Amino acid sequence: MGTENVLRNLQLVDGRIIDIAIQDGVITDITPSGQAGEAKRGQDCSGLYVSSGWIDLHVHAVPELDPYGDDIDEIGVKQGVTTLVDAGSCGADRIGALYNASLKAETRMFALLNISRIGLERTDELSQLKWIDRAMAQAAATAYPDFIVGLKARISRSVVKDNGIEPLKLARILSEETKLPLMVHIGSAPPAISEVLELLQPGDVITHYLNGKSNNLFHEDGTPLQGLIDAASRGVHLDVGHGTASFSFRIAEQAKEAGIELNTISTDIYRGNRLNGPVYSMSNVLTKFLVLGYSLEEVIRAVTINAAVWLGKPELGQIRVGQQANLTLFALEAGEKQLKDSEGDVRIAQHYIKVKGVYANGSLITS
Repeated sequence: MGTENVLRNLQLVDGRIIDIAIQDGVITDITPSGQAGEAKRGQDCSGLYVSSGWIDLHVHAVPELDPYGDDIDEIGVKQGVTTLVDAGSCGADRIGALYNASLKAETRMFALLNISRIGLERTDELSQLKWIDRAMAQAAATAYPDFIVGLKARISRSVVKDNGIEPLKLARILSEETKLPLMVHIGSAPPAISEVLELLQPGDVITHYLNGKSNNLFHEDGTPLQGLIDAASRGVHLDVGHGTASFSFRIAEQAKEAGIELNTISTDIYRGNRLNGPVYSMSNVLTKFLVLGYSLEEVIRAVTINAAVWLGKPELGQIRVGQQANLTLFALEAGEKQLKDSEGDVRIAQHYIKVKGVYANGSLITS
């Protein structure tokens, strides 16, 4: 038996203070603070919060792709994120290489298969319908059933060019054939957002739902489109997908005011917006939602429980005895922090989330 390690005096987002005992990478005990017993090894984590490991449902983790690429662990465990979902960097042409790269990373990774076989080799990957090769996509989904968790279709003018809504119709057919949900990137028209919403089914994901572009999900007066209300009510999942150009404080405030439920917070992170903003990190994006008035519990739920449920892997959103230790440790620091959205609008946080480390792969990795 390996040595037991106890992480002491950790705070859950509901306010409880606990000790977590871990042996050989597995959680052996969770007790109120001070009741874990005397282990040979222990760390006092007073002042730190703990949650199940953060999950980022929208990243780009193929370093050689430009501009949308980055290193898996740079946007994973080093960010406090123990599970990543690469959101369509690869189509059928190179999904195998991404799978092989994921096996070498400290961060757990899944992928959404781009419906275009070329993926993000170029940024207009749906401009030619011949690149939507259904047979190749089906073969990829069959070859990597535990890795590919959905399909990705970037449905905005710069990607589809003159093809309008046709790529999404083909994506819908592919979704039915593979039994995989769709994540749909929304942006500039055409196609009109109303056309996109009509094709989405329960379990599908709208990413960039808080974008401030003219083709967005809210009327000029700030009320949500009926199509958005209908989609959410039938079980379409709303994902932030912050990115370089797809998050607006103004729209986010409208969504909160309208009572649109916060499903998942993701970053759409890649090297450019990690180093130069406005994303920088998962903790930076989460802090924006604290500034918007969401509670710490709501914000952390959006990168743990809610994301795990969408993945069909609820255990990734839990801290349970007998499970592999999959934890994110973080602090809520007092101090002013300037936060900028994709439109250049600024909000000032009085408290901000700072990652201190993760427990993954049997060991504590500190930030």
